[in-house]
Amino acid sequence: MEDIRFTRIREYFLLGLSNREILLALSEFDGIIISNRHLKRLMNRGGLFRRKNHDNIVDVALFVNNELERSGNLHGYRWFHQKLRNSGFMIDKETVRSLLLVLDPEGVAIRRRRRLRRRRYNGIGPNYVWHIDSYDKLKPFGICINGCIDGFSRYVLWVEAHTTSSDPRLIAGYFVTAVNSVGGCPRIVRGDLGTENCAVRDMQFFLRRNGLDRHAADRSFVYGKSTSNQRIEFWWGILRKECADFWIDLFSHLRDNEGLFDGGDLDKALIQFCFLNMIQVRYVISALVFAVEHTSHYSITITPWAIWKAIYDVPFTVNAQDYSNPVPVDELEVCHEECRFKGDIPCCREVFELCCILMQERNLEAPTSPRQGTELYKYLRETIRNAL
Repeated sequence: MEDIRFTRIREYFLLGLSNREILLALSEFDGIIISNRHLKRLMNRGGLFRRKNHDNIVDVALFVNNELERSGNLHGYRWFHQKLRNSGFMIDKETVRSLLLVLDPEGVAIRRRRRLRRRRYNGIGPNYVWHIDSYDKLKPFGICINGCIDGFSRYVLWVEAHTTSSDPRLIAGYFVTAVNSVGGCPRIVRGDLGTENCAVRDMQFFLRRNGLDRHAADRSFVYGKSTSNQRIEFWWGILRKECADFWIDLFSHLRDNEGLFDGGDLDKALIQFCFLNMIQVRYVISALVFAVEHTSHYSITITPWAIWKAIYDVPFTVNAQDYSNPVPVDELEVCHEECRFKGDIPCCREVFELCCILMQERNLEAPTSPRQGTELYKYLRETIRNAL
């Protein structure tokens, strides 16, 4: 019991939660009730300190330098600090800021530019509105992103990278998976006018057909311009700055500087084969780190995903309530049968099988970094084109 309790305390501590938030999480999620004084004793005994016993700065610098070769070159020091904490490093923000000044001075200079303040969003509670949208900035390279965010808590319900974001049955699959995970559907779903949302709209109408509130049945899905879908557009902006710009620059370099991408089906399939799973992982990591808290008239700070997850799971802590609507199992199964779900093959089967054969012949392994993915892409592209 003691080991389990300390393990949970350490997990919450590394997520950046305060002592008060750790006590709340222990009580609500684990059924463990202890005093603040006892929590401090356990943390001292386990070496969990916020201002001392920091990790070796060389190890931290190596981690930061490795991340800078990926989408980490888009991160500010607050985002990097939270990513380090999530990865198990004990370090203070000032040290991270100083490291970035040395390792990435150009990026620091770029991030010092001010930006316009966006309008505020007013939400009522978790699962009152889910915002669905697709992100098309990588679509020219064959990578299509679809996401959904809870409007009140900013909890990212899903962010999926796939070969298409235009298939209504695929988007419906994301929706049904989220409904099953949450244990109910939202009161309202907000999406744009694209045909990819029609299956989600019909399922939302079906699941909310017997509702008694003013947003029941055909009022439970709201259409609007994608640019006006404020909450998820803000998330896309964060995602582009912290992750997507890296991939856009990488693929644009292959196309514009090296002439190794012509926009054809083969090149798109090879991009999907080499990078799709990698991009999915990086986007999920970004979703875990993401949360934004307005702390003053002019500034925002990055706060741990766990805090927004706690707001989503325990809304009464911020004087809100959960607006999810329970869904019977048989109705969810009906929706499930109308969906299509992502498979294990990241591109068309013919290209996938051919690439696997070529990799086996050269004893090549699946890439784990953008550099390895780029090298594999160039090799496969040259080999296949020479054989045509």
